[in-house]
Order: sequence, then structure tokens, then C-alpha cells
Amino acid sequence: MFPTKPLQRSSDGIVHQVMSMMVQNRSFDAQLASSTISNPWTTDSVSDILRSVPKFFFQSLRSIGRQKGFRHRAPLKQRNLKQEKFKISHNVLLLGPAAYRDPERVALGLDKAMEFYLWVEKFFGFSHNEKTCKEMAFVLAKGNNLKGLWDFLKEMSRIDNGSLVTTSSITCLIKVLGEEGLVNEALACFYRMKQYHCKPDVFAYNMIIRALCRVGNFNKARFLLEQMELPGFRCPPDVYTYTILISSYCKFSMQTGCRKAIRRRLYEANHLFREMLFKGFVPDVVTYNCLIDGCCKTNRIERALELFEDMNKRNCVPNRITYNSFIRYYCAVNEIDKGIEMMRRMQRMNHGVATNSSYTPIIHALCEAERVLEAKGFLFELIRGGSIPREYTYKLVCDALNSVGAANLIDDEMDKRIRDGIGSRCRQVMKVKHITSHIRTTRMVEEV
Repeated sequence: MFPTKPLQRSSDGIVHQVMSMMVQNRSFDAQLASSTISNPWTTDSVSDILRSVPKFFFQSLRSIGRQKGFRHRAPLKQRNLKQEKFKISHNVLLLGPAAYRDPERVALGLDKAMEFYLWVEKFFGFSHNEKTCKEMAFVLAKGNNLKGLWDFLKEMSRIDNGSLVTTSSITCLIKVLGEEGLVNEALACFYRMKQYHCKPDVFAYNMIIRALCRVGNFNKARFLLEQMELPGFRCPPDVYTYTILISSYCKFSMQTGCRKAIRRRLYEANHLFREMLFKGFVPDVVTYNCLIDGCCKTNRIERALELFEDMNKRNCVPNRITYNSFIRYYCAVNEIDKGIEMMRRMQRMNHGVATNSSYTPIIHALCEAERVLEAKGFLFELIRGGSIPREYTYKLVCDALNSVGAANLIDDEMDKRIRDGIGSRCRQVMKVKHITSHIRTTRMVEEV
């Protein structure tokens, strides 16, 4: 039996102690409640604990500690939870977000999160509000417990006249389900809003359209857009609605591998852009960046330059992302001087600060074109700007200099500065894994 320690007052201390209890599978009961010196529970502390559950229980040990945040790139197709469960039970190769999850650990996290949620309410009289209810719903969604999620939302919508389940919390839940690859479930959540006494607003429509576009379900997304465009509709579309669809059409155009599909989707993106202009919407820099990047990646540079000029006419200031799209295109088609001119224009007009994303395509293109000295000059310019090149970029320049017998152009001091910067960045990325891995190792040692 593990000794019981009184819970600390500091927020971080409470989170660490409660998560340790959950990992050790300790019960949240009256004995634990009586050992607490005072009532330490606030909305922020309960929310922080619930927010930490996915980090400790649902994340693979391969991903823990690899990045500052724990948001992952959403899968590009709808997940089939029944199929995933079947593959796990029959030891079949499983790919996707659930590939390295431990089902027993996920189930433990779900049970302990709900047990803690009810424990603070029963033994401390804590009144849950919209924030804590939303975090608990996020835990159920990220743990893929959909039946529990629907029952929880239905139960919470009956309490306090439905103040715990609001339109904003359902909108955030739709976003989480979309990021988990559960787009059909996100759509079901969207249509259940009336059941939870909520009315969808433009933000809810934008989130479900974004989730549908992520998995390539453009027909349903366009249906919702057309529904929003009906005369007198309560939630008319905004600039962000059109930007989501334009960005998705441009991103998915290159993933099809079919020229006809690429032309069709770019046509749809440009058609939506003209439609939003006709309806009086003013596109922002994000809308322009999506279209310009899509045109550059599909070798439609004339249309991209036309959009770039249109930005200036509408007093929409381009940023570094805008210029980087042109830089990547010109370097890919071996028009390096135009790419350099585009970067100099960005610096001259003070439209952004050139970083690794701006210099790297130019340096790589110069090395491939055997303009080694110019590549070395841009490498030094990047370092003087306060950035450290990527390891592959630096190795490419060093190999190019060695091939022309000019390896001595990079002195020892500069070489040490670059290698120390690359090593520091690698250590930061490969930082120590979370305490969960340490606990698992300790348990294995104790069992042995």
C-alpha cells in the first residue's frame, strides 16, 4: 500500500501528486479525502489535472517529451475504431494515432479521470463549471470513449439549466474530435447540439467544415457552406469559412497525384476566392498565402504573381510565409536569382525577417548549381541573423566546399559555433522523456 501524503497547495504540486496517484492506480476515496489538510480545489487546478491526463496516459512514450506542445498532426482519413480494436486484439499491424498506444493504459486514464471528476464533487463539494466539464469531455474524446462522451454530455446538459455544456465547449470538442481523426463523430456531435440545448454559430460551422476538409470530404463541407449562404440563415459565412475551404483545396490538390484532380481543386479554390470577393468579403493575408502557396506548388506562377500584386492593391501586407512560397518555387525551378531577389525585397520592404525557412531553399539550390561561394555567403548571413542552420544544410555546404578545395573558408570558431548550436537544438528536441517512462521502468525493475 502506498503511503498517503497530504495534497500540496501549489498548483504544480497538486497536479504532480494527483497524476502520480492515477499512474499508481490508487483509489480516490474518503480516506484520501480525509488526508487532505484543506480544500485545494479550484477551477484552474481541476482543469490542469484533467488536461494532463492525455499527456500521461494517451500519448505514446515515443512522442512524450519530443515537443513543447502535445498537439499532433491530424490523420488524413477517417479512423475506424472497431477495426483498430480488432487489429489490437489479434496482434495485427496497426498504423495511425493508436499505433503505439497501450489500451490498458488508456482505459486506466479514462477511469481515473472520471473517478477524480466525481471525487472532487462528492467529497469537497466542488461545483463543476463549463471549463472543467469541457476538459473532462476532451479526455473522453482523446481516449476515444465515444459512448462515455455522449452519455457525459447528455448528463451534464441537464444540470444547472444546461450551463455546463455551451456552444463554445461543443465547438472546441468538435475541433478535438477532428484532430483525432474522428470526423464522423465530430459531425454527429455537431448535429447533437440541439439535443444539448445549444445553437450552432459560425465558429461551430467553421470547425466542422475544417474537420471535414482534413479528411477530404469536400462534398459535405460545401453542403454546409451552401447552407450557410442561404438568404436569412442565422449563421452566414465569414472570411475564415472561405479560407478553410480555399486552404484545403490547395493542400489536397498535390496529394491526389492526378493532374485532372489538381486542376479541378485549384479551380474550386480560385472560384471560392472570386465568390468571396463578389459577396463583399475582404480576404486577409492568410487567404492570399493559401492560394499563392497552392499556385506555386502546382507551377502556376503567373496566377501567384497576380495574387501577389492584388495583395498590394488591397493594402494587404504580405509576410514571410508569402515570400517563402515564391522562394521555394524559384529555387525548385532553378531560377535562384529570382528567389534571392524575392528575399531581398522582403527585407527591403520590412515585410518579415528571413529565417531558416527562407535561407535553406536558396542555400540548397546554390549548392546544386555549384555556386558554392554564394551558398557559403548566405550560410554566414543566416548565422549573423541569429539563426542556426539545419544539420543537413551545414553538411551540404561543407561537402560542396570540400569538393572545390575550399574547406578552409569556414574557420574553426565559426565551425564550433554552428556545431554547438546544432547540438543544443538536438538536445532540446531529444529532451528527457516524461516521468511516466521512469515509473514504468521502476515497476519493471521491482517486478524482476
